[in-house]
Order: sequence, then C-alpha cells, then structure tokens
Amino acid sequence: MRTLRELYDLTDRVAIVTGGSRGLGEEMAEGLAEAGCKLMICARRQEWLGPTMENFRARAFKVAGMICDVSEPREVQDVVDSTMETYGKIDILINNAGIAWAAEPEKMPLDKWQKVLDVNLTGTFLFSQSAGKEMLKAGSGCIINIASIAGMVGSVSTSHWAGYAASKAGIVGLTRELAATWARNGIRVNAIAPGYFHSRLADPAIEKAEPQIKATSPIPRVGEAGELKGVAVFLASDAASYITGQTIVVDGGRTIAS
Repeated sequence: MRTLRELYDLTDRVAIVTGGSRGLGEEMAEGLAEAGCKLMICARRQEWLGPTMENFRARAFKVAGMICDVSEPREVQDVVDSTMETYGKIDILINNAGIAWAAEPEKMPLDKWQKVLDVNLTGTFLFSQSAGKEMLKAGSGCIINIASIAGMVGSVSTSHWAGYAASKAGIVGLTRELAATWARNGIRVNAIAPGYFHSRLADPAIEKAEPQIKATSPIPRVGEAGELKGVAVFLASDAASYITGQTIVVDGGRTIAS
C-alpha cells in the first residue's frame, strides 16, 4: 500500500488550468505545481497571464502559458496541441475559466446569456473533448470542472445570475455524463462547486450576499484564499482514484442551511 505522501504526489504530471492566471484558478494551479505538476495555464489577456507566469517561474515551477478564449474551438485545440508538444502528455485538466452577467431574467440580453453559456458550459465541453481525446489515447486522465453552488440552489437576496446559474448547473450534469462515459477508459471526471470566494467575478455579488452569509451559514464567512487548493490537489491525485462523477461542494455549509 502506498503512503499518503505518495498518493498525493503529482510529480511530473501535466495539467492544463483554464482561467489559471489569477483568482481561484491561480490558486488551484499553484496547488498542483506545489504537488509537482507541470503546468499549462490559460488566460484571456496577456496582462493577466504574464505576471502569474513570472511568479510561478520565480518559484521554480515548470509552467507554460497561452492566451485562449475557451469558447473558440480553434484556440482550445491550439492549447491542447501546444501542451502535447511541450510536455508530451496531458494528465489533468481543470476547467476553471468563467464569466457572469447579472440582470433580472426578464431583462437579460440574449447576447449576454449566450456569451455566458458559450464560455462557462461550451468552453468546459470543448476543453474536455479536446484534452479527453489525448487522455483516451493514454488510457488515463483526470478532469476537474469548476461548477458553483449557484448551479445547485437559487437565491432571492442577491444579484440575478440566470445565465451563470444555468451554465453551472449544466457543468454538474456534464461532469456526471463524461464520468459515466469515460470511466472504463481510465478517465475520472469530477467537479468542485465553490460557494462565495473573493475574486474579480464574485466580489460584486459578495458585497450583497455577505451579511446573509454571516447570519445564516454554518461557517459564517466567505471562503478564504487556500481553501480550494487542497480540494483540487485531492481530486487530481491518486488519493481520489476511486472517485468519479461527483461534485464536491466547498461553501462553508451554505447549501445545507435553511
């Protein structure tokens, strides 16, 4: 039987992290690198990607990076092809890239709805499809999709995120389907559903939701930096080798409170 240290060791494994240049994506990428992973991180803008890559390289992490709009199939394939050329394999994919648009459902512009679905849900599918082909050839792999509690419970007290909630609920369903389809080919697919964590995307909603979080959540606070890192490393590692199709909720108990 392997030791616990061996089960969590990701030395020489290769991971793609979309939206990996800042916020929760950067944190999860950092965790994988600390466990030994070689990284390909993606971002929509060079001004986000460059500083993160410099920081990671200063810490002696093995990292490459590319600009990528995850809703564009050609750009997604370019990332997968470059990862294969650089590292020769893809062991782990974290589908973290996401956007949101807040509006009451009856006022939601169709183009904004479509853009959120294109990035959050279709982008997750495109990367899973492209990287999944390489994992199928290798007979192994791990995909971690970043969902959200917004795809599991509704809210009447915060901003209206119909497109975001629909996309994240779709990610939960997509996770189960890919897991069931690919498990016998050696590929595990799981999801993480964070609650409220500070980020550029979440901070406008947190401003409205934090009083309720403090009043009603079993752990009465917003998530802190570092509290997703361990979950991502766990799901990516052999410690989770018998887990697939699951959504791990990291929300301080918010979704179990009434």
